[in-house]
Amino acid sequence: MAAAIALSLRGRGLSTPNPNVGCLIVRNSQIVGRGWTQAGGRPHAEARALDQALDRAHGATCYVTLEPCFHLSPRGPRCADLLVRAGISRVVIALRDPDPRTDGQGADYLRARGLAVEMGLLADDAGAAMAGFVLRQTLGRPHVTLKLGMSLDGRIALPDRSSRWITGPAARAHAHMERARHDAILVGGGTLRADAPRLDVRLGGLEARSPRRILLSRGEAPQGWERIGAPEEIATLDRVDHLLVEGGADTAAAFLRADLVDRLLLYRAPIVIGAGLAGIGDIGLTDLSQTHGRWRRIDSRTFGEDRLEVYERMTAA
Repeated sequence: MAAAIALSLRGRGLSTPNPNVGCLIVRNSQIVGRGWTQAGGRPHAEARALDQALDRAHGATCYVTLEPCFHLSPRGPRCADLLVRAGISRVVIALRDPDPRTDGQGADYLRARGLAVEMGLLADDAGAAMAGFVLRQTLGRPHVTLKLGMSLDGRIALPDRSSRWITGPAARAHAHMERARHDAILVGGGTLRADAPRLDVRLGGLEARSPRRILLSRGEAPQGWERIGAPEEIATLDRVDHLLVEGGADTAAAFLRADLVDRLLLYRAPIVIGAGLAGIGDIGLTDLSQTHGRWRRIDSRTFGEDRLEVYERMTAA
């Protein structure tokens, strides 16, 4: 299942509006098929894995990160039907589908046709891998990652707004990889005017995975951009399940103030700037007790002299 979850991440940022699912078909302790949800949501992971397995799927076990879909769609067959027709004998599912069109019905359908079904293996890990889909189904909005590149003293630019480059090339390359895993990327009007950012993915072979560009502003968006007027309007963004917020300080503060940040990426360079632009503006706190118990560090790593710390929200939105 861990391998299936790793496969699912290949579709993150591409599979929306469908979840980024991963699937492995195993027969006699050998992997005979593997798949993940393709760009635009089709084919599904199970369909890809079964196409690879062919007749070796008969009597095999399917490991899949999300309950196989049960609802009818003009875009393709139900994965529950495909597994039955292929002769799969056992299905191990990580996460029950929160989409009410499936939500347990896929597993029940398989059991009714004689397949052994287990559900819940590494469910939390699978849910984290497709966090945007889960949040869209449960809260009606995308999963939001806030990315900040800062000095040791929390500055993102000099007083004159000069900010290139705070972190080194290895950290910036990792940030571009993060861009490739998101459906859309957002900055505020101040960042757009000051930096004219491209917000694309500049890693060899991944240029086509550049996310859609979103502007948080009351003014008009330039050509090639989409605009929202407030953080809460992210719920209206079509086909956006994973949103990356990159700048600037007021925009970061606005999303934190609205309690709409699910994950923090903090890139810190070993420099001290002193007077300069803070990474985050006023988020409206009046008591330090409000700050505790909000974030949990889930990862940390180094990129040359720079350090990345990753935090996830501990309390529900």
